[in-house]
Amino acid sequence: MQDKKQHWENIYQTKDLKDVSWFQSTPTTSLDFLREFDVPQNAKIIDVGGGDSLLVDHLLRMGYTDISVLDISEHAVDRAKKRLGNDAAKVKWIVADAADFHPAEQYDFWHDRAAFHFLTNESEIENYIQTIKKSICRDGVLILGTFSEEGPKKCSGIEIKQYSEKTMVERLTQFFHKVKCVSVDHATPFNTIQNFIFCSFKKLNPTGI
Repeated sequence: MQDKKQHWENIYQTKDLKDVSWFQSTPTTSLDFLREFDVPQNAKIIDVGGGDSLLVDHLLRMGYTDISVLDISEHAVDRAKKRLGNDAAKVKWIVADAADFHPAEQYDFWHDRAAFHFLTNESEIENYIQTIKKSICRDGVLILGTFSEEGPKKCSGIEIKQYSEKTMVERLTQFFHKVKCVSVDHATPFNTIQNFIFCSFKKLNPTGI
């Protein structure tokens, strides 16, 4: 656990925002899903593995008022806070490992771009799925983006778990209904292409939750 955390602390200590492969000046796919579901401005939104990505900047500019950003790296969170200045106080910042995160509240919109695919251990995967099942509100939305089977097999020196539309849906079908999946080519700052699969889900009959 500590080794994994330290790995990401080192990444964010030594690399600038635009020097990491996942950098996006505008997270178009994520914002498109937000608009497609017509997520209201007072919705509880969480960005899991958000690091110091710019999604939170766009959400604030769009008028969203209940935003949480989670990352395993405290340095990533500190960098995002510094960038946002006074606006950082409008965001709930959570330093935690997604694999064993225990939310204190439920969310209307759970966004995860490239955190889920770092969970390669079956117990971590199952624990994360159970967490999102418990922590997404009735009629809540889940957005998952991972490297596809045509994408990289590693990121930042760490092996990841690739997904196809079929394998991602199979993992979640017990608790979520697939709405839509899209294949996305992400252009990195290094002029390479990484293929992602993004799927949106709605929660199924969350009785007793």
